[in-house]
This record gives sequence, C-alpha cells and structure tokens, in this order.
Amino acid sequence: MVDTKIAIFKGKEIRKTIYNNEWWFSVIDVVKVLTGTDRQRKYWNDLKVKLVKEGYVELSEKIGQLKLESSDGKKYLTDCASTETIFRIIQAIPSPKAEPLKRWLARIGYERIREIEDPELATKRTRALYKAKGYPDDWVEKRMRGIAIREELTDEWDKRGAKMQKDYEILTAEISKATFGVTPSQYKKLKSLKRENLRDHMDDFELIFTMLGERATTEIHRNENSKGVPKLRSDAKAGGDIAGGARKKLEKRLKRSIVSRENYLPKKRKVKQLT
Repeated sequence: MVDTKIAIFKGKEIRKTIYNNEWWFSVIDVVKVLTGTDRQRKYWNDLKVKLVKEGYVELSEKIGQLKLESSDGKKYLTDCASTETIFRIIQAIPSPKAEPLKRWLARIGYERIREIEDPELATKRTRALYKAKGYPDDWVEKRMRGIAIREELTDEWDKRGAKMQKDYEILTAEISKATFGVTPSQYKKLKSLKRENLRDHMDDFELIFTMLGERATTEIHRNENSKGVPKLRSDAKAGGDIAGGARKKLEKRLKRSIVSRENYLPKKRKVKQLT
C-alpha cells in the first residue's frame, strides 16, 4: 500500500490510497460528504446492516481496513473500498447530494449496455476520448488498431490455456522483451510512468512494433495450434523476435533508438474536482 492522497469531492476531502494497484477510498469520508452527518461512523455501521439485508452479502469481502492519515496527523485503520464498491454504497445513500452521482452512474450503465449490444459504439467512444485528450488523429488510428490486435491475441491466449492474469503478464513481458529489450514495467519506468497505460504513451514507431510483435505471435499460435502456457510463452518470444529484428534494422538505418523516454504526460498536473 502506497501513495496516500486526498481526493476532492465538491470542496470536501475524501482520503484515498493505492491498494492492490487501484484506488481505494475512505467510506466514512464519502458518507460524511453525501449525508452531512457528524456521526458518519454510526451511519456507516447502520448502512452496512441495511446493505446486507438487501442482498449485498459479499460487502464484508469488498471492504478493507487500510491505514489512512487522520486530522491529528497519525494513521489509523479505516474502512476503505474500491471505486466499484464505493459506487454501490453511494447508490444506497438516500441523500440529495448523492443524486447527481446516481444519475451519472445510471447514464454510464445505460451507455455500457448499448455498447454490449453494439460494440462499434465502444470503439467510437474510445476514439473520441483519445481525441479529447489531444492525441493526433493518425496516432489515434494506430492506437485503435493496436487495441484490436491486442484483443485478438488475448482471445487466442484464453482459448489456448492462459487463464490467470499472471499468465497474460508473463506472455506480454516475453513479447516486449524480445521486441524492445525491456519488459513493460521497465518500459514504464523509462518513460517515468506510474499507473498510466504504457501504450497511451508510445509514439508511432513504438505502437507499430508493438502491433507487429503481437500480431506475429497470434499468427504463430494459429499456425502451430499452440496449447499450454509454456508453448504460448515460446511463441510470444518468437513473435517478439520478429518485431525486435525489424526494430534493430530500422535503428541501424536511422542511427537512433526506437525505444523512447518520451511520453504524453502533461507538463503540469491539476487536481480536478469530482462532479
């Protein structure tokens, strides 16, 4: 557990921290902001009972006690929850202050259902988000193609015996090491990234060679009807070697490295309020 920070919610402080590689939020802080009560701990205890009675029996498994800094400067164990669980708790709070969030969640849920029915809508949304962030059109098209190639590859992994998240990480690392000479975690460190998506910070050549390594790996799996993680791992290295060989030839011709420290991080970051 690292990186304890404050989230701003309409001018109110909500403590949060990174746990299991995702943000977890202080439940009592959220309760206080949405209800305005000074007895937020009792409110939360009563709400837990209500949620369990309503069928949310796995609630206790979704709540973790994490150390957060209190107003006295000391850290105490505090009930915390992930973003998903916090949204579920918010839905159970009968407060006018919670209504904007509830409406937003309802809209998001409706949009996701539409995207399941028509996957093209999800593609359009992703493309629009990248453009809104300021990425150039030609980069966006490469990124979208890369997403499609990645999904095709992970589908093959799933069908051929890779079931655990760790399996996917190992196979991805094999392709990356063979393609670029570094694992994804090493690549992120090179680009000074933390929790950001590595591929969202790659330039054109980096995206192209990533696509080549993954597409080559997919084709090798299919051509050799590969089964089991050991064989998939061997294929991943072979696919990465193909992309890595092409990268080295280009680097020799250009007389510079394709593996870049450059990224799309803004020069200055601002804390945004949740609305």
